[in-house]
Amino acid sequence: MPAAPDTMTAQQKAWMASIKENLVKETGKSLDEWAAIARTCPETKHRARLGWMKEHHGLGQNRASVILGIAFPKETGWGQPDALADTLWKDDALRAIFEAVKAQIVALPDVVIGQRKTYSAFSRAYQFAAARPDKGAVLLGLAVEPDAAPGLVAPKRPVWSERLKAEMRITSADEIAPLVPLIRQAWDAS
Repeated sequence: MPAAPDTMTAQQKAWMASIKENLVKETGKSLDEWAAIARTCPETKHRARLGWMKEHHGLGQNRASVILGIAFPKETGWGQPDALADTLWKDDALRAIFEAVKAQIVALPDVVIGQRKTYSAFSRAYQFAAARPDKGAVLLGLAVEPDAAPGLVAPKRPVWSERLKAEMRITSADEIAPLVPLIRQAWDAS
């Protein structure tokens, strides 16, 4: 499965269930049948497999990702969020900053952490924050407007949810305290 149930919001669980439920109706094949087809893919990398599923079977990225998560569970890492986090946050200094950011975020009620390969996502009903390593800093994305506070900028390129309209580079845990009201504002809107 692409993500363990406790790492998904209720909305994400419903979305995942709808993809699985509609496979037979919309494609004529069950998830298990699609997983068997995916295992015949000559590609070995995830992105290449997604392209193969689209090109040869007409599947979109979301369906193909769900199928590939079932077909190759150990390769996607979705079922092992701690291992994904350890790989992403392997730099001790950045891990310390991330853990300080995470502590502020998880102090809020009903926060769900969705670990991805390239970033750590934080949601309530919707994603409201995400963090990723970025050239000696932690890049924190928030679901607030870039003009909500000094130092926030609009993302230069989308690396996470389109809901995250502002981001800030953090190079020290000392920079986190002033961000707490912004984190709360993003959480309130989710």
